[in-house]
Amino acid sequence: MSQKKIAVVIGSLRKDSLNRKLALAIAHLAPEDFTFEHVRIDDLPLYNQDEDGNQAPAVKRLKTEVAAADGLLFVTPEYNRSIPGVLKNALDNASRPYGQSAWAGKPAGVVGVSVGAVGTAVAQQHLRGILAYLDVPTLGQPEVFLQNKEGLFDDKGHIAEGSKQFLQGWVDKYVAWIKTHTGK
Repeated sequence: MSQKKIAVVIGSLRKDSLNRKLALAIAHLAPEDFTFEHVRIDDLPLYNQDEDGNQAPAVKRLKTEVAAADGLLFVTPEYNRSIPGVLKNALDNASRPYGQSAWAGKPAGVVGVSVGAVGTAVAQQHLRGILAYLDVPTLGQPEVFLQNKEGLFDDKGHIAEGSKQFLQGWVDKYVAWIKTHTGK
């Protein structure tokens, strides 16, 4: 069985981030041949096209980690009805210079959790538009717009029974999506 390496990009920097918890919970639901590695985005410089010819070490590290991955998992909160600036900055940095995007061709999944009633629906739609331009084939269905309510996560940080079957269904589709696009 071939090991699948997934680069996880979490759009929140908060230490106790709900989306970080969701990313960890998803990893617990995935099969053993999937490894989830969180990529760091908090140390990236603000994207500046003047730096395309001399990218910062943090940008080079991000691009190397993404290039080494078989697939991507974007876990995003929703800030002001869109994606967080830190996530957009990571997407911009690793997609440049033009024609040298680390994201291109990598299959991805998009999920998110928020305290709002619509979860992260609008942020995910914005992110999907960006990923389409970056040539990232993204799982379309099922969609995961989770609202954080008491009992979503259990005391170990796993998805509690009330949402576990739903999220497991998404993970199963995501795993099949990655395997289809990597040919393994």
